[in-house]
Amino acid sequence: MKLIVKWLLNATALLAVASIYSGVEVSNFATALVAALVIGLFNLFLRPILIVLTLPVTLLTMGLFLFIINALLFWAAATMLDGFQVRGFAAALLGSFIYSAFGLVIDSALERLFAQR
Repeated sequence: MKLIVKWLLNATALLAVASIYSGVEVSNFATALVAALVIGLFNLFLRPILIVLTLPVTLLTMGLFLFIINALLFWAAATMLDGFQVRGFAAALLGSFIYSAFGLVIDSALERLFAQR
């Protein structure tokens, strides 16, 4: 149940990013659902591999290179899907930052909600 609620809230967060920032466009909620799923799968499978491969750069930049990895995955999801567009790398960087901020709030709220049960 928690996973489905998180998925729906992440899709809503993606729509919120699109409404807040003009560099990210999402056509409808169904597209946001698919995009949230693709971003989640990228973060689950590709992100750990990219972190290991770029570990020296990440250490040299004191972790700031992780923002670049997040932006690349966000941008890659947008290139794969119709109806989800990101206008360049700078837009992907800012869009992924805003989406991550929403994700932190969602995770915190869900932990509190499902911990009470």
